[in-house]
Amino acid sequence: MASFVSIAFSGLQAAQLRLDSAAHNVANMNTSGFKRQTVTQEAVPELGGTRASLGQASTEGVALEQEVVDQMSATYAFKASVQVLRTQERTLGSLLNVKA
Repeated sequence: MASFVSIAFSGLQAAQLRLDSAAHNVANMNTSGFKRQTVTQEAVPELGGTRASLGQASTEGVALEQEVVDQMSATYAFKASVQVLRTQERTLGSLLNVKA
């Protein structure tokens, strides 16, 4: 069974990669011939969490509205992973108080 820490940590890394990729796309959107970066995520149950990898779109151009939505989505995913870490910390603290 995977630990909550490894699951949350992989979620944090994936969200950070998505944020970085969206920022890269926005920064380069006016570069001629630029193809946007894409992030693909897949579940990795045996390791506990998710794996994210960078790719490249097949067509040129960047849609600013899509990048903003991607950034917002990644921000929410990041916050959710932080909440998992905080919940585990509170739970372990409560268990230690009960055992003490």
